[in-house]
This record gives sequence, structure tokens and C-alpha cells, in this order.
Amino acid sequence: VKLAASPADVTAIRVGAGAADLILGCDLVVSGSKKVLAGIRKGETGVVVNTAEVYPGDFTRNADFSLPSERIKRALRSAAGDRLRFVDAGGIATALLGNSIAANMFMLGYAYQQGMVPLEAASLKRAIELNGEAVRMNLAAFDWGRRAAAEPEAVAKFVAPALKPTEDRMLSVSLDEMIARRAAFLTAYQNAAYAEKYRALVARALEAEKRLTPGMSGLAEAVARYAFKLMAYKDEYEVARLYTDGSFAKQVAAAFDGNLRFEFHLAPPLLGRRDAHTGEAKKTSFGPWMMTAFKLLARLKGLRGTAFDIFGYSAERKRECALIGEYEALLGEVLDRLSPDNHAAAVALASIPEKIRGYGHVKERHLKAAKLEEANLLAQFRAGGAALKAAE
Repeated sequence: VKLAASPADVTAIRVGAGAADLILGCDLVVSGSKKVLAGIRKGETGVVVNTAEVYPGDFTRNADFSLPSERIKRALRSAAGDRLRFVDAGGIATALLGNSIAANMFMLGYAYQQGMVPLEAASLKRAIELNGEAVRMNLAAFDWGRRAAAEPEAVAKFVAPALKPTEDRMLSVSLDEMIARRAAFLTAYQNAAYAEKYRALVARALEAEKRLTPGMSGLAEAVARYAFKLMAYKDEYEVARLYTDGSFAKQVAAAFDGNLRFEFHLAPPLLGRRDAHTGEAKKTSFGPWMMTAFKLLARLKGLRGTAFDIFGYSAERKRECALIGEYEALLGEVLDRLSPDNHAAAVALASIPEKIRGYGHVKERHLKAAKLEEANLLAQFRAGGAALKAAE
């Protein structure tokens, strides 16, 4: 965007290298691109960047994709110097106005209050009104952006309760906390005996690591993460429980207002259709009555793994149950033969379930690749981890 006193003063459409007066970075990834960085004049260009992480399309094609957020921030600091401002516009706007799209106008208000937009506030607000889209929300977002720039501590304190992560989004800070939270989850998932089986498996790994590889760590944590991942496979009973335990209702209430109608797209194994060309399962649409069905199904979780579990007879469920036994058997060999030389290979083996992602045919594809990697790692482990150490 170019601003000038008259159209004749705008002689080019694009902003040239080093010619930007303001970079309003509503997207962190785009803000750190070479094209944007090239427009900055260090110490002169005002740069306001939204720290909320918005994933690009790459994450749908790469299961291991992660945003290089810190690298992007370093590049921006290097290019902009002390004229750089980071603000969690996405989080604050969502907390205050219930919609992350308000972050864009929040950013404009923030930059305006910093003296980076050479227009009057009345002019900007009039433009918002003339645009006619979500006028009340956008005007409020603009004003909140100004407040955040003028009184950052006061605004931060005001929105802190809303930005506090919920229990299911908080990261554990210790191995003990990780184990305790997962054991509690497995108790709700199945029962206390199931959770105790998990605890015993992790305790065995922790004892072996301390005894056989003193001073080394990582194996017990890997077992704590990935034994849980396999044991908490998301079957029909678990989907029903997660929809009806109250957490889903709270998330919906926080994001939407009014009377809502739910529609669920599912591919149940007993009723699922198959694509005529690929043979893969096709999803079917189910109406709001499914919430009632979910409540009933959630109460039947005790049937999981028994002869009365009608879902347990599907090939996918049988495979998921088998994976738990295979992991226990693998872990038995790993712990019996653990040594400082093969410790790295042991951790890699214990972490193999991380590679098993998705559902249905997607999960099956990942499972095949994971099992191939597991076979290679096991050969290295049995050889004393020499190949893995050499690669490191």
C-alpha cells in the first residue's frame, strides 16, 4: 500500500527494496520472507509483526513440518533493529473479540498508535465504516490495538485469563507430570487397571535406564510418550467420549454464539462406504442426533477389548491392539540388552510410534513406513548401535 497526498505522487505500484516505511506483518511466515525483508531500512522502517503462528499449506504434505518461528524472528530483528515490535495480535484479538480475523485491524491500530501510519484515526475509522464488513468488530479491534500499544501491561493483564492454556493444551514440565497426566487420561479412557499397566511399563524403562546407562536419559521419556500414544488409540468409544465429556462443548461455546447445529462426517466401519475407484473409506454425514448416540456409546467403553466389542473385530482395531503387544515385546528386548553403546538406538526404537499418524488408509501407509524403519533400527540396536553412532 502506498499513501500520498495525490495520485500523481504514486509513480510505482510496488514498494521497492529498502523503501518501506512500515511493515505490517499479520503473518509471521510471510513477514520473514526475503521479499519483505528486502523492503526494510534498518532503524527507519517500522515493523510490527503478529507472533501468532499460522501454518502454511506445507504442513498438510509434510507430517514433520514445523514453523521456524525463532529463525524468522532473528531475521526480522537483524533487518529492522530497534524499530521492530512483536505482538500476539491473533491471540489477543480472539480473546477480546472472539475472532482471529480481527487481528488484522488490531495490528493497524497498534501501528497507528506507534506513529507509523500517517493518517488521522477518524479517517481510518471512516474507511472501516464505508467498507461495511463487521464494522463494530473492526472498530473495536482498531481501538484495542491502540490500547495495546499505549498500555501493553494493562491490556496483557486484562486478557491473561483468556490466553491461559486449557489443561489439554498445557505442556508437562517434568517426566513425573507427563506420566501422571497420561495415567489420568488412560483411567478416563478405559479404567485404573489400564492406567496402572502404563505406569508399570514406564517404571520398568526408567529403572533399566538408571541402572544400565547411568547419566543418560531420553529412553524413559520416549516410553512415557509413545506407549501412551499406542494405548490411547482413538476408536469409536474414545471419539464418543471426547465429544461428550464436556471439553468439546466448552471449546464450541468459547468460539461461537447462538443456536448451533452440529453435523458429523464419519466413516464407521460397520456402515462405511468405499470409494469405487480407490477402495478407501468414504465419510457419511450424520446430523445432531449423533450427540445422543455418542453419549450412549461412551458409556460402553468397558466393552473395549472384550468379546462383546463389535468394533474390535475390524482389521484396523485388531492392528491397533496388536501394536501395543508388539511394542511391549520390543521394549522387553530393548531393556534386557540396553547399554551405553546402544542407548541412542534404544531411544529411537521407543519413539517409532511417533511415525504412525492419521486414520484408516493414511495410518496404514505410515505404519508400513514405521515398521520398515523399526526393522532397520532394531538391526542397529542388536549390533550395539554402531551404525547409528556412526551416522551421528
